[in-house]
Amino acid sequence: MNPMIRLTNAALWAIAASLMLCAGCDEIPDSLRDRVDGAEAPHVRVYAADQRTTYLGARAAVDQLGFRFVRGGPATGQLEALSELSPGDSQGSTQQFSLKAKFSPTLDGGTEVSVWLKEIVEADSTNHQGFATESPLRDTPLYETFFRAIQQGIDGKK
Repeated sequence: MNPMIRLTNAALWAIAASLMLCAGCDEIPDSLRDRVDGAEAPHVRVYAADQRTTYLGARAAVDQLGFRFVRGGPATGQLEALSELSPGDSQGSTQQFSLKAKFSPTLDGGTEVSVWLKEIVEADSTNHQGFATESPLRDTPLYETFFRAIQQGIDGKK
């Protein structure tokens, strides 16, 4: 058989196999899809204040919730913070929460705030420090608490 025909047949089989694999992508569980996509949808709120004022309100909210500021600023439109380390569910484990917020101006002069929260768990912090897993938090009241604290911070700046 001609080597070119064998190569073409192999290429066709490879294309067919990849199409069959991709056809079932909707059936992949959410946790696996999150790892593949790498992007969790943020929780979003719009405030009737400019970006700087909203950022300052969020910065005050982070402090109020006991998070430690990591990086960001009103000019960059980003804020990142971490909660304190706390004991995890199993002995020797620790947990921590991370918060990432993005600030975008709206057409009417307000600010849209997009927030992502993640839980960071280190299963055996005594023997394997630095080996942690991150999981997005989808339905936690911490989002609403943070958004309310931002509004309180904005109201306090007026």
